[in-house]
Amino acid sequence: MGIVNIDDDLHDQLRRASKVSCRSINAQAAYWIKIGMLCEANPSLGFTEIMKREMHAAGVETHPLTQSAA
Repeated sequence: MGIVNIDDDLHDQLRRASKVSCRSINAQAAYWIKIGMLCEANPSLGFTEIMKREMHAAGVETHPLTQSAA
């Protein structure tokens, strides 16, 4: 474990994003780092496909939402 120095503006964005996603600031930073690494390692895949594969690898069953009749 170590310390990562980031500029104040990015830290502010981390703090704001962590509130929206109900994560700690450290957890939000770790999430962004992991997703960034996966995106760089798989440039032909979009965010949605990467998340779908990560969910599947973790054993999470995802189901598409269906539009209800209005």
